[in-house]
Amino acid sequence: MKELFSLLISFFKIGLFTFGGGYSMLPMLQKEIVEKRGWATEGEILDYFAVSQCAPGAIAVNTAIFVGYRKKKIPGALMSALGIVLPSLIIITIIAALLGNFAHLPAVKSAFAGIRIAACALIISSLIKLIKANVRSAVQIVLAVLSFIIVAVLGQNPIFVVLGAALFGLFTAGRVKADA
Repeated sequence: MKELFSLLISFFKIGLFTFGGGYSMLPMLQKEIVEKRGWATEGEILDYFAVSQCAPGAIAVNTAIFVGYRKKKIPGALMSALGIVLPSLIIITIIAALLGNFAHLPAVKSAFAGIRIAACALIISSLIKLIKANVRSAVQIVLAVLSFIIVAVLGQNPIFVVLGAALFGLFTAGRVKADA
């Protein structure tokens, strides 16, 4: 029961203090899950992020569910999901009730502009950490750049990129040195 409560509180904090959507939650997820709690390794959290990106739903919620399930099966997945979405549900309900009255104010518009910039910085920070922790060879650098181009420039579905990268990993197993 203590572990379930710990999952709920940990993911509630992440959901409460992260603005800008799922990607901006990645640095907080990594810090809480890997560095603070030790619930996953750097490689495992990257795997959770990759699979969560391909699964339906928000990446942060999907990651919370993976971690919760790993720790305490179905009850853990439910508590983790509840923890990460409950703050948003509360905050959005309050904002929806009040925003209509204040959205036109320059201060409110400026605040949201600042929040968007901070969210971009958090996403870039997470990206740099993930690259440093996981891209170790020239082949991996090429694969990362190609994946980026295919998704960001050509607008292709990331599911196919992840599946293609997985197949590449399977076919090059033992030939390309990589840290697991």
